[in-house]
Amino acid sequence: MAKMIYVTGGSRSGKSSYAQQLAERHAGNLLYIAPARVDDDEMLARIELHQQARGERWRLLEEQLWLSDRLPDAGPGHGALLLDCVTLWITNLFFHFEEKQGPVLAEVDRFIEMAWQLEEPLYLVSNELGSGIVPENRMARKFRDLAGIVNQRLAAAADEAWMVVSGLPVKLK
Repeated sequence: MAKMIYVTGGSRSGKSSYAQQLAERHAGNLLYIAPARVDDDEMLARIELHQQARGERWRLLEEQLWLSDRLPDAGPGHGALLLDCVTLWITNLFFHFEEKQGPVLAEVDRFIEMAWQLEEPLYLVSNELGSGIVPENRMARKFRDLAGIVNQRLAAAADEAWMVVSGLPVKLK
């Protein structure tokens, strides 16, 4: 079993860049796991920026929902795997399961079980949403709470956990 490394932080904190730097320490080709959906030009521009920041060693796996099914076949042969980002993935699951927390958490637990079986190091990038104000609407509060639970589960399962604040990584465990 390889290591699972969890990296969190706020928006534009530098968490993705830091996780990418850690992953690039490994030899060979690397796998970037992208759960993002392109629904508008702004999201497309964000994706293009991430693509420009990666070199030729990076391969791409696009999967919006079923990471546990795809990673066991996609991961082998890569020096490291980078999921960026967990928050986008659980957003997709949240709407797929009609805002029901239970099925999303079950899929996250299934992902953790699968991740422990991987032979490649797995880097997980996730947004820290709990440091802001309480959202004004029910759906946003529900999602914020879900993201907090998911982040706790992933951080607990990980071998290492980092928080990036203003571009500075702080080791949590």
